[in-house]
Amino acid sequence: MSTPKSLVPPPGVHAVTIETSRGEFAAHTVMTDGAIGHVLLIPGWTGSKEDFTAFLPLLAASGLDATTYDQRGQYETPGGADDDYSLAGFAADALAVSASATESARSHVLGHSFGGLVAQQATVADPSAWRSLSLLCTGPGALGETPGQPPLGPLVQALGAMSLAEIRAHMPRDASLAPDIAEFLDKRFTSNAPASLRAMTQLLIDAPDVIDEVAATELPFWVGRGAGDDAWPHDVQEAMAKRLGTEIHVIDDAAHSPAVENPQGFLDAWLPFLKENS
Repeated sequence: MSTPKSLVPPPGVHAVTIETSRGEFAAHTVMTDGAIGHVLLIPGWTGSKEDFTAFLPLLAASGLDATTYDQRGQYETPGGADDDYSLAGFAADALAVSASATESARSHVLGHSFGGLVAQQATVADPSAWRSLSLLCTGPGALGETPGQPPLGPLVQALGAMSLAEIRAHMPRDASLAPDIAEFLDKRFTSNAPASLRAMTQLLIDAPDVIDEVAATELPFWVGRGAGDDAWPHDVQEAMAKRLGTEIHVIDDAAHSPAVENPQGFLDAWLPFLKENS
């Protein structure tokens, strides 16, 4: 999960509820006069729209409208036990949010971590909905049981047997965090719909590789990661970029959450691509 540095929305950022054909989604948006395009930012596993909130004004200052949202069952977006938590379902949600969030004909879409798997599926499902696809700190398919990371299989089992509060109590904590940030991280995790979080976790274990299908859409592609990213192996991300006909952009002074850890560095690496394809 990304850890925001502040919970105060920057000037120009609005907390909204986006009504779509697939239900309501909690979102943060930013708009600018004479925008050259719209960007949809999809957060990752155990993340939320707050992963990108502080980054939104940088996009607006660059002439882009932007929307980021809580996925189905994430934090402030509701999710029922019987909702569609398949990868195709999450992708359909992304398409619905984009269609409702902007008057632009098409959005640029960026997926972070698990959100990258969703963004890939959304581009394959309807390439005509997007101007471009950007993948940040993500891979071509399942993360699996990556060395150095907590095992995901036991978490799937725990999500069926324990409450989110009980699971959260067993998770590592950063004692250096400000009290309001620590409280937010607790609240965000325990506010997830258990069925949604369990499905996302299972998808991180077994999601298929669809990069060949993504490449066949012939959209413009951008791939980036933090220099210290610790999720998908670096060589896997680099190979994915090559399969998409591009090179990976490495963002210094960042790990798995460049939008929080080095937002200006992330923007500098990504903005030329967005302007070229807007």
